[in-house]
Amino acid sequence: MQSTSPVVETDKPFGIPVVAPNGEIARILLSFLATAGLFYVNIMPALIDGFISGLGFTNQEAGFVGSANVYGAAAGALSVVFLIKKIPWKKSSVILLIGLMLMDGLSIYLTDPTALMAARFCHGYIGGLLVGIGFAVISRTSEADRTFGYLLSVQFGLGGVGLMYLPPLVPEYGTAALFLSLIAFSVITLIMIPFLPDYPIAESDADAPVTKSPINYKLLVMALLATFLFQAANMGIYAYIIGMGKSAGLDMPFISETLGVAAWIAIAGSVLVILMSTKYGRFLPVVSAIVLTAVGTWILHYSEMESMYWIANVGVGITWAFVISYLLGMCAEFDETGQMAAMGGFASKMGLASGPLIAAFMLGDDNYALLINIAAVGLLVCLAVVAVPALYLDRQAKVA
Repeated sequence: MQSTSPVVETDKPFGIPVVAPNGEIARILLSFLATAGLFYVNIMPALIDGFISGLGFTNQEAGFVGSANVYGAAAGALSVVFLIKKIPWKKSSVILLIGLMLMDGLSIYLTDPTALMAARFCHGYIGGLLVGIGFAVISRTSEADRTFGYLLSVQFGLGGVGLMYLPPLVPEYGTAALFLSLIAFSVITLIMIPFLPDYPIAESDADAPVTKSPINYKLLVMALLATFLFQAANMGIYAYIIGMGKSAGLDMPFISETLGVAAWIAIAGSVLVILMSTKYGRFLPVVSAIVLTAVGTWILHYSEMESMYWIANVGVGITWAFVISYLLGMCAEFDETGQMAAMGGFASKMGLASGPLIAAFMLGDDNYALLINIAAVGLLVCLAVVAVPALYLDRQAKVA
């Protein structure tokens, strides 16, 4: 019988106890592990604005650096799919965390856009490997959806803290403040790893019958494309949201506070998904939330009004967390092996990377109106693409 105690004593070296594999403490520690490699995405607006105001980068150069970081993560996440069964995840995680800290430390001293772009791509690749390992280990816990709930809470909660307190530090301490915060997160995660159990891969029963439903690849591709479009449209705006507020005449304290609060309130979106699940199907919740996301994005045209800027950021934050949870779930629903869930994660990261890259080309000399319009159109295209697979899955659920 598995122990229900939050901590289980073991004969680990130095007498370090490990937490119960499926306890709440373990879920929190695993959330930090899966967040460490991609935490920079949660503070992307602070990083982009820091590159511009702290290093004198142009909008395009800052966007290219941010995109390189996430493209590296996408490559790393794809690579780990083929490695996860062959590598010891604990030792690998320690090595990868040290690699992240070294790359963040190196980034402090780089002031050339091209050099920083290369460094951040390498950082992203290492982080993508770590995130993939974290997700794989989480999948070995019971009630993994609860662990993912903790994961979203850690990402949005700590991301909100970063967005509230880091941007004001850049004028005084430069971009070092941003990279040091990432190093601090990696150090904290590194300290947590010895307390986690081993989570061995469950051995499959060779005699068990294997039944696989055929995959509807056309609808799967549509779900993956919708995931890409949704993430790209949102991150294209989000990466430059601080500059947008400044251009509209808003002061930095208000912008930081708004983004921090928006990130915290956004947790409600993921909680709502857990409460609703597929009780009302997928089509109605997803379509409604994407429409609200597009409306919230359009409201950014009126960012000179503090209330509109606040409403847009808080509203989009909630719907972002809400919709992406459903989209990733839809990708996973097309396949029983879990491989399509991994592809959904890859499509998500590609969207997160491509959004700032496309925005960098569109923005030019602070052309935020064009950026908002393109993002809103992207969301409407996403709406059109996702409708068919969402309706299909709803019909399949009724038949079942």
